[in-house]
Amino acid sequence: MEGNQPTAAELARQARQHLESLRAAGVEWLPVVGLTPSMPVAAAPRQELFEPAPESQPSADAESRRQQLQLLAERVARCTRCPVLASTRTQTVFGVGAIDPDVCFIGEAPGEDEDAQGEPFVGAAGQLLNRIIAACGMKREEVYICNILRCRPPKNRAPLPDEAGNCREYLEKTLELVRPRFVVTLGSTAAQNLLGTTQTIGKLRGRFHDYRGIPVMATYHPAYLLPHRSPEKKKDVWEDMKMLMAKMGRPVK
Repeated sequence: MEGNQPTAAELARQARQHLESLRAAGVEWLPVVGLTPSMPVAAAPRQELFEPAPESQPSADAESRRQQLQLLAERVARCTRCPVLASTRTQTVFGVGAIDPDVCFIGEAPGEDEDAQGEPFVGAAGQLLNRIIAACGMKREEVYICNILRCRPPKNRAPLPDEAGNCREYLEKTLELVRPRFVVTLGSTAAQNLLGTTQTIGKLRGRFHDYRGIPVMATYHPAYLLPHRSPEKKKDVWEDMKMLMAKMGRPVK
């Protein structure tokens, strides 16, 4: 029946979604023969086919990714890939923050405070990270924060290679859904795992790296900057953050 036929707006939305999926797959153009007679080329030049969707579309897409992120967090909460971690954790610690943030901060693994509260970077190192974020002119709720591991290793030991490997899927899917413009890795473990390198943080920091097209800045972990460890390294972290802000186009104070 005629009443069941899709409207022109619905057809345009469906075509746009299809084209976006093709572009995501690497397709940059379509031959004319691929278009139906009801979609004349003159009415839909290529530069318009890939125009951003109406304002409601990005919002709907972001909401969809938030829901997928929540489902992923629920899946992680049930994860038992690492028997030792699954048996010793209080709870999993997924991640917090905004969708489509300017920056995603990635640490090593939850500590005791994080394991108790279920949120990353809430202890002493987390308070210092909050100050670093504020010094960059941002708020904690405007960025995204997570770890290489979603479980606390016993006695806060470093993640084992197989543990990081088991959690890799969750990390990659998180970044895929969150879509940060930039990533900051905190400490050697985070940088080495994300970037697939064995270089030390001293050699990795001070320049940008790449993760699937996302610029990555590696810097020291906030826990390393605490008074009982190496507070003198704060100046190096600030130099890294100034480099990040310049790359982002933000004013550097």
